[in-house]
Amino acid sequence: MQAYLEKTRAVVEKAVGDAVTKMAECEAADPLKFLAENIAAQAGMSTSTLDNIMCLSDSYKTSHWRQYPAGTEYVYSYFESRGGKFDEITFFGLQYILKRYMTGKVVTKEKIDAAEKLIDAHMGLGEMKHFNREGWEYILEKHDGHLPIEIKAVAEGTNVPVKNALMTVVNTDPKCYWLTNYLETLLVQVWYPMTVATQSREQKKIIVSYLEKTGCDTGFLDVMYMLNDFGCRGVSSMETAAIGGAAHLINFCGSDTMPALGLLHEYYALGFDKMIGTSIPAAEHSTITSWTKPGEVEAFKNMLTQYPKGLVAVVSDSYDIYNACKNLWGGELIDLIKNREGRLVVRPDSGDPPVIVCEVLELLGEKFGTTTTEKGFKLLPPQIRVIQGDGVSYESLSSILDAMVEKGWAAANVAYGSGGALLQKMNRDTQKCAFKCCEAIVNGEARDVFKDPITDKGKQSKKGRLKLVKAGDKLTTLTQGEGKEEDDLLELVYLNGVLKKDQTADEIRGRAAVPCENGSSI
Repeated sequence: MQAYLEKTRAVVEKAVGDAVTKMAECEAADPLKFLAENIAAQAGMSTSTLDNIMCLSDSYKTSHWRQYPAGTEYVYSYFESRGGKFDEITFFGLQYILKRYMTGKVVTKEKIDAAEKLIDAHMGLGEMKHFNREGWEYILEKHDGHLPIEIKAVAEGTNVPVKNALMTVVNTDPKCYWLTNYLETLLVQVWYPMTVATQSREQKKIIVSYLEKTGCDTGFLDVMYMLNDFGCRGVSSMETAAIGGAAHLINFCGSDTMPALGLLHEYYALGFDKMIGTSIPAAEHSTITSWTKPGEVEAFKNMLTQYPKGLVAVVSDSYDIYNACKNLWGGELIDLIKNREGRLVVRPDSGDPPVIVCEVLELLGEKFGTTTTEKGFKLLPPQIRVIQGDGVSYESLSSILDAMVEKGWAAANVAYGSGGALLQKMNRDTQKCAFKCCEAIVNGEARDVFKDPITDKGKQSKKGRLKLVKAGDKLTTLTQGEGKEEDDLLELVYLNGVLKKDQTADEIRGRAAVPCENGSSI
C-alpha cells in the first residue's frame, strides 16, 4: 500500500507541477479551472472518437503523410476569409477550439489504438494501411502526447477586412511536417463562431444607426439588449448552440441560449458576478393557450402578477394580436401595466414583420400615449415596449426599421429576437473561409507554396511567410516574409500543446465594440 501511495503521489505531483508551469507561461485567467483541465488532458481521460484528435479530420488527410515531397521538414499554412457577404470579419472562437481539443496531452496509446482501428477499417479497400501510427507514436514518445505546433492569430474580437491572414499554423518538429494540415479540418471550424460574430455585429451597426437616426440614446442598456439570441432550438447541436451563442454575446447581452453562457464561463473567463448573457421571464404559447381563448386576459394578468417587478415578455398573437393590444393590454389591463414597477414587452409572433410591428406600435400608442424624441419620432412610455422575434435576420432588420421610420416611430420602441437566421443560416462560404499552405521547407530550403486556378482567380492563395500589419488605419497582409516581426498583429496563442494567450470575454467584447456618432463605442 505504501509503495502504491508513493507512486501515486509522484504521478500527481508531476501532473500538477506540469500544469502549474503551463499556467504560469500563459498567465491563465482562471488558475483553478486551468489546473483541472490540464491534469485531465495529461491523463488522456476521454477515449471517445469525438475527443480523439486523430479522428477529428477529413478522411483523406489520413493519407497525406505519404504525399509530401521527400525531405519535407516544415509546412506553414494560414486561414483567411477570401471575401463573402461582409467586407470585414469579427474574429472569434479559436481559443475555444484550442482549449477544448488541442491543449495538453491529446495523444495517448489508448487513443492511437482506437484511431488505428477506425481509420484502417474506414480508409481504402484493404489494399494497405493508411493510419500513420508511427507518426502519432512519435508525438506520444517525443512530445508526451502534446502537439508540436505553433499557432499565431489576430486577437479575438478584432475586426479585420476580408482577404487577410487571421491565423498561421506551422509544425515545430521537422518529423511532424504532416501534422500542420492534418489539423486544418478542426481549425477551419472557427469559420462558424467568426461568421456568427460578424453577422451579429453587422446587425448591431444597423441598430445603432437607426437609434441615432431617430434621436434615441446609444448607451449600454439602450443597445446591448436590442438583439436577443433565440436560436438554441434551431441549430444542429448543443455544442453549435454554445459556440454560436457565445459569438453573439461578443456583441450583445440578451440571450436565451444557456449553453453559450457555459462556454464563455469555461473557456473565456466570464464571471457569473458580471453575467453578460441575460434573459427575462417570458411566456410561450402553451403557457397562454392552456388558459383557453376566453381565459387569455387572465393568462396575461397572471404574467403581470406573477412577476410584479422588472421586465416580462408575453407572446400576444395566440388568437388575435389586434384585440390583445387594443382591448386586453390597452384596455382591461392598462392600469395594472402603468402602475407596475417594470416593463411589459409585447411579442407578436406571426404576420409580415415590417407590417405587424408598425400595426402593434400604432395600437399601443393609441392606448398608452407617446412622447417624442429630439428628432421628432414617437416613443411609447417606459412601462411598455415590443419585441419582434419572428422572421428577424440581417436582411429583414433594416426593412422593419425602415417601416418604423416611415410611420414616425423611434427605433428604441422595439427589440428583436433572432433564431435560425442568427445561428444557423450561414455556412463556410458565407465569408469564403479557407486554410491554405503558403510555405514549405524541404531539405532545408524554403519554397513558396500557393494555388492559382485559372478557373477561379478568387481562390488564388498567398505565398510565403505572412504578417498582418497596420498600414495607416487599415489592416493588410504582407507576404513572402516581408515586414518586421514587431509589427505583426498575429500573436502567439498556442505552442506545443500549451495555450500561450488566454483571452477573456470582456477583452474580446471591447475589441468588437461598434463606434457611435457621439464618439463612444458600444
